[in-house]
Amino acid sequence: MAKILCVDDERDIADLVKLVLELGKHDVTVVTEPESAVATALEILPDLILLDVVMPNVDGFDIFRELREQAPLAKVPIAFLTSNNKSVDLMVGLHVMKAEDYITKPFGKQELLDRVNTLLKKYGKA
Repeated sequence: MAKILCVDDERDIADLVKLVLELGKHDVTVVTEPESAVATALEILPDLILLDVVMPNVDGFDIFRELREQAPLAKVPIAFLTSNNKSVDLMVGLHVMKAEDYITKPFGKQELLDRVNTLLKKYGKA
């Protein structure tokens, strides 16, 4: 069972992610206030972080940078999970920021679970 942190300001999406991944036997913590994402990640030390890009007051790219600056979180795989499907943001997320994946909403439940499981296996967390 992997520990997964889902950071998404949309409660409905975060709850859906939690439900799908818990059915897949993962332990999921949800953060809907992006300002508390880094503190929560440091507290639980997740095996994987799912991070929305478009959120009020701060975007996922900024949170990504903050997470990477924290030594205990520097190597935790992060996947962007977002409705932002602009090709430029996808390129920034994957190639500039070096996120491990970029999953766009809407996503299929099985697709989400498969991609999360693939990341966990790739990084030895499964």
